[in-house]
Amino acid sequence: MRLLSISAGKVLPLFGNHHPDYKSVASAIRKKVVSNLATPSPVEITALGVKGDEQADLTVHGGIEKAIYVYPAEHYAFWNELLSRETKKSVELSLGAFGENFTIEGLLETQIFVGDQMQIGDLQFTVVKLREPCFKFNAKMGYKGAAKAMLQSGFSGWYLRVNQTGSITAGAEIQVLPGQRIISIADQNLALFNRGNQ
Repeated sequence: MRLLSISAGKVLPLFGNHHPDYKSVASAIRKKVVSNLATPSPVEITALGVKGDEQADLTVHGGIEKAIYVYPAEHYAFWNELLSRETKKSVELSLGAFGENFTIEGLLETQIFVGDQMQIGDLQFTVVKLREPCFKFNAKMGYKGAAKAMLQSGFSGWYLRVNQTGSITAGAEIQVLPGQRIISIADQNLALFNRGNQ
């Protein structure tokens, strides 16, 4: 298990016809890679996440409890195929495409539980909850069914609280320190999906 890339983004206008009330909306979902395996630059992690990263709507992203958004690289193949099929264009997403701060490999939603700790390099984090996609995700992906597809697939990723600030570099190894293991991120996702389909 390792950290493949670290990404950060600024709040910018996000255009799209994926919500009846908005033609353009502010979002920082467009992230740029600031550290990867090819260029493993150290990146400062504060209590609020990756230094220089922004969030447009602090009611749903960011803050202490959602400081870092993690997404497994294993899901990229699913999305490339889905989006290529639905948009009739060849899609090859680059790391950070889901607005995630950490793109990781070797750990999925079925294997990680709320309350688990993740040791990444020298820093430690606590798993807080899944990511709940909204219309901005649809706009970013250029596909009106993207948020629904994220819930259906269970490929949601999850948020971390920062327990220890400092520097981190792409390529850092990840260790999971299990908590009580009552509810996994996959369990949370399924509950949310079922609630939406009642």
